Amino acid sequence: MYWTLELASKLEDAPWPATKQELIDYADRSGAPMEVIENLNELDDETEIYENIEDIWPDYPSREDFLFNEDEY
Repeated sequence: MYWTLELASKLEDAPWPATKQELIDYADRSGAPMEVIENLNELDDETEIYENIEDIWPDYPSREDFLFNEDEY
């Protein structure tokens, strides 16, 4: 499974929480790249409920990772 920011961003508006199959259906309907669907197919547990993208990609960078308080500098 290989995630990038661009691929993971295709799931930002997914109907969280969701199962693996719901996420695959969403990615297919929304026209996400085939790599997103392939990555989702590689998830192990068919019945697990995923609350957000961090459940799928634990290293997913949050907005706080990119934003900083300019007043501090």
